[in-house]
Amino acid sequence: MSTSASDGQLATGYELGKSIKAGSGKTLDRKNRLLFYNRTFKVICIFSAAFVCLILFSILFFMFQTGVLTFKEVSLTTFFFSTDWSPETDSFGALVFIFGTLALTFLTLLISVPFSIFIAVFLAEIAPKWLRNFLRPILDILVGIPSVVYGFLGLTMLIPLLRDVTGTNMGDGLLAAALVLTIMVLPTISRISDDSISAVPGKYREASYALGSTRFQTIFKVVIPAARSGIMYGVILGMARAIGETMAVVMVIGNTPQIADALFKPTSVLTSNIVMQIPNVPFDSTWNYALYMMGFILLVISLLMIIIVRLFQRKGANV
Repeated sequence: MSTSASDGQLATGYELGKSIKAGSGKTLDRKNRLLFYNRTFKVICIFSAAFVCLILFSILFFMFQTGVLTFKEVSLTTFFFSTDWSPETDSFGALVFIFGTLALTFLTLLISVPFSIFIAVFLAEIAPKWLRNFLRPILDILVGIPSVVYGFLGLTMLIPLLRDVTGTNMGDGLLAAALVLTIMVLPTISRISDDSISAVPGKYREASYALGSTRFQTIFKVVIPAARSGIMYGVILGMARAIGETMAVVMVIGNTPQIADALFKPTSVLTSNIVMQIPNVPFDSTWNYALYMMGFILLVISLLMIIIVRLFQRKGANV
């Protein structure tokens, strides 16, 4: 009787040990699989990041390598400080286009930022919930409208309107391009600023009201300063889009290589000059190299914008 009992206990112990061993094997297999998946995912992420960086630096290198050939025939002083752009006579002064780009960006900034901030304040602080829920999707839709649509509307509606209002024969120029770009970047700046203002903690508002501040004082002296990093983020992103915009600008700015000393004087910018002239330019020519250098300048400006955005983002995170 005792012998059979001991045999049964031995059998039970053997089966239990076998099951524990099998269970530990399954656990080890699962850990190995998870370790393999994690390492594989990490390698894929690193490869993807490296691939994106490779593409960026390849574009920069190619644009610079081709654009720098301009200075075999053209001096740096002539290219950057001369206003004479006459490729037919081997004159390649890009100051007209650089000045036009900076002037257009500044004018767009001057018009769009106040309107964008007021719209963001209205959406985040003043508008009732039903109106807020109605207007925010509309702004999101405006962001996705193709630029050629804005340019076509500017060409067919805005320029004739400017001619009627001012009584001039020339409606295209710096102001028309700035107004079109303002409409294009306004939704971007407004939505990002709206999100930044909405993210300001409610305790800031409550503390301001507790100290006797009015609603106007609370918004412009407490809420907006607290959200300034996000607002600047939206402004710089909007300006980056304005600098790189092509089709809408081409259709309303006039595309004339001259300094715009008046708002209604046709001029040209880097993007419009490139897109208008690149199809008919021989590849191995100074003219083509000069256009590539203009493209490289645009890339550098865009990179500077991104760096500024990152600096503001980091500063906002540390506040």
